[in-house]
Amino acid sequence: MVGMNASEVLLDGLSRIKEGVHGVLDGIDEERLGLAVAPGANTIAWLIWHLTRVQDAQIADVAGFDQVWTRDGWYESFALPFGPEATGYGQSPDEVRRVVAEPDQLLGYYDATHDASVAYLMTLEDSDLDRVVDDNWDPPVTLGVRLVSIVDDDAKHLGQAAYLRGLDI
Repeated sequence: MVGMNASEVLLDGLSRIKEGVHGVLDGIDEERLGLAVAPGANTIAWLIWHLTRVQDAQIADVAGFDQVWTRDGWYESFALPFGPEATGYGQSPDEVRRVVAEPDQLLGYYDATHDASVAYLMTLEDSDLDRVVDDNWDPPVTLGVRLVSIVDDDAKHLGQAAYLRGLDI
């Protein structure tokens, strides 16, 4: 049996995120997507949108291609009340509540972003993961560290969305 290389490990992580996103959104209604369980709490719609935006923006940055969000018309489709550069970082509770979307819209954007991410990861060799992609940190951030960070961030937000989906309220 041949062992996995680093890209295959990352691909496996992203495939698990995809399964989870589909599980959270399967059969959900728009009311549940926008439910805030406490003042200032994140909604499922925001969590799925945010994890997708972060993955899209960060993969596009390291891969050197345009974000799916703007390239494929998702920004216009969602028609959110903030600019195309918004990913959810630093958004206020009021901005979180403004992320309103249909389940199919969230799934479509997520799947397109996932496909772009997978296509990029398929081009990588293990040695590519040592490339410095952000030297604003000490130590500088390598491609491998950035990709693991994306999977980690996605998994955390997916877990929050799955928890909210499972609440009996």
